[in-house]
Amino acid sequence: MNGFVAAAPTKPQQTIENGTFWPAINTVEFTAAMRLDGTTTPERQREALVTAMVNVNRELLPWRKSQEAQGYASLGDVPYDDPVDGKSPKEHNYRRAVFCIAKANISERYRDFDATAKGDRKAASLETEIADLWRDARWSMRELQDLNHNTTVLV
Repeated sequence: MNGFVAAAPTKPQQTIENGTFWPAINTVEFTAAMRLDGTTTPERQREALVTAMVNVNRELLPWRKSQEAQGYASLGDVPYDDPVDGKSPKEHNYRRAVFCIAKANISERYRDFDATAKGDRKAASLETEIADLWRDARWSMRELQDLNHNTTVLV
């Protein structure tokens, strides 16, 4: 009798360096925080993280330049109220934005993996998760900049 065997967790890979201003991103923390299993290769996770880092860094470029103009050499140097888990809340928000975008990209690529009716239902349920990840990433970037969450669009 064949039993179900879960995919083995991916092997720890590395820390991805991120220039001088933004914090490095740890692939092991990403895998654990976003509850990824062995179905996504370490190489795919790394690619998703690098892409997310590029996107978040580009999105926050004007804010970063204004912080550097004020004399702050890194995100950890930017003033904040109270540390959370020993770090700036801004660092946590940066990490969350990168993690959410990376997971959204992975989920978008893998939702069409199963072409059965069960796979169609799974893909439909992923739509909400993907939308939530993109929203969480936007909110994290806004919080990092001390902005509120509201985004208004005139239709």
